[in-house]
Amino acid sequence: MGKADFHMHTSLNDGTATVREVLNYVRDRTDLDVISITDHDRLTGSYQAMELADEYKFEILPGCEITTLHGHLLGLFIEKPIPMWRPLDWTIAKIHEQGGLAIAVHPFSMLTRSIGFRSFDGIMKNSSPEIYFDAVETFNPSVAGRTCAAKIDRLNRTRFHLPEVGCSDSHHLEGIGTGFTAFPGKTGQDMRKAILSSQTKAFGEYWDFITHRRIAQLKFRRIGRNWARMGRSAVRAFARG
Repeated sequence: MGKADFHMHTSLNDGTATVREVLNYVRDRTDLDVISITDHDRLTGSYQAMELADEYKFEILPGCEITTLHGHLLGLFIEKPIPMWRPLDWTIAKIHEQGGLAIAVHPFSMLTRSIGFRSFDGIMKNSSPEIYFDAVETFNPSVAGRTCAAKIDRLNRTRFHLPEVGCSDSHHLEGIGTGFTAFPGKTGQDMRKAILSSQTKAFGEYWDFITHRRIAQLKFRRIGRNWARMGRSAVRAFARG
């Protein structure tokens, strides 16, 4: 069985580690076979990771977490940017136009921008051939994922019957791989086939309070560094006149 974590963020977005640091951590500290860097609303980190892919034994897939009008949506196997703040059904169609997979991440969560029940159910009832979820993230180790895990697991088992995936949604190195998708095979294409044939299984372990506190500390430090860098740039610009 292969292991994949295809929901994580870097310092190019709201994460705390660089693309290179993420890739080195996956290599040195995990047994993941497939990953994707899915920064919010930009493919820059994904592009950088794929340019470095030959240096690593695990497979790197293109992807992005897209902000729709109705919550966050993961686009996997996409290589062209998709505009943010568009309707959920429109965004799903654009993902499928690229041959990508549209995955609902941390649905129903009140702690982060997420697809609510009404919007989710609307997609499930949509009859358009290009508008559908390919999978749903049933395990997300963050507190945002944990608060809605029981609800999405119950609804998926009794009502939606979508392929399940697990991912870390990690914004820091130590979180990578704490949520993952198990699938028959080892490659990205094996995983894609497993998702489309409902042969995936979500696994992981939830983060504790100490982990969440550390994430917050890392984010505040990063914000402080960014402000300091912006301040230095402003001073230099003023000095140049």
